[in-house]
Amino acid sequence: MTRILTPFLAALLLATAPMAASAAEEKVVYHVNDASNARAAMRNVQNHLNAAPDAKIVVVTHSKGIDFLLNDAKDAKGDGYDAQVAGLVAKGVGFRVCANTLKARKLDASAVNPDATIVPSGVAEIGKLQAQEGYVYLKP
Repeated sequence: MTRILTPFLAALLLATAPMAASAAEEKVVYHVNDASNARAAMRNVQNHLNAAPDAKIVVVTHSKGIDFLLNDAKDAKGDGYDAQVAGLVAKGVGFRVCANTLKARKLDASAVNPDATIVPSGVAEIGKLQAQEGYVYLKP
């Protein structure tokens, strides 16, 4: 009897594994450490949401990557980031800014876009999201 059931159970497990994987929540952390990539990163995030509207996405910034999340930040063309950030926040995207970077640059929390959250360390936040919360890592 065991010889008959073992292959059947193995086949059943193999057949249902893709269903279990597809039911898992998609969680992605985008890493931005250079604001010159911010527009491309946010386009990637928007494209990601277009393809997977229920994805849980967090953008973590540190070093020069925080620049687009500072109040009144503008890109090389003079266009602000606030509207694009607010639009993504409205879709559930989280933006996180490294406190170590703020401290090193002698900036306080009031310098940061209110749609962003300050975390103790950008790189530690990425590690925590991956190791403890099951996020996958993307670097645009």
